[in-house]
Amino acid sequence: MEHRFEKEYGCLVLRMPEELDHHQAEFLKEEADGLILKYPVRSLIFDFSDTRFMDSSGIGVIIGRCKNVRFSGGYVKAVNLNGQLDRIFRLSGLKKIIEVE
Repeated sequence: MEHRFEKEYGCLVLRMPEELDHHQAEFLKEEADGLILKYPVRSLIFDFSDTRFMDSSGIGVIIGRCKNVRFSGGYVKAVNLNGQLDRIFRLSGLKKIIEVE
């Protein structure tokens, strides 16, 4: 499984996989948490450009990483949501806690 990460000046961009299900979510959580601990992350951006499917495990990944980054005073943003993902964000309440661009 390959996820793409970019780190620059306190900003971590996570390029989300095409399908964010339970198996992908577990790997992504571990990888993201390791990067958040290793580097001084002030902002976390979830890039959903390639994502076509996300289940409740994906919502958990986002909420958990959001808590980790906000604990240290950072902020979280989601970008490039397609129509289906935008609906998931709205119905789950993620739009109320995460900036969506």
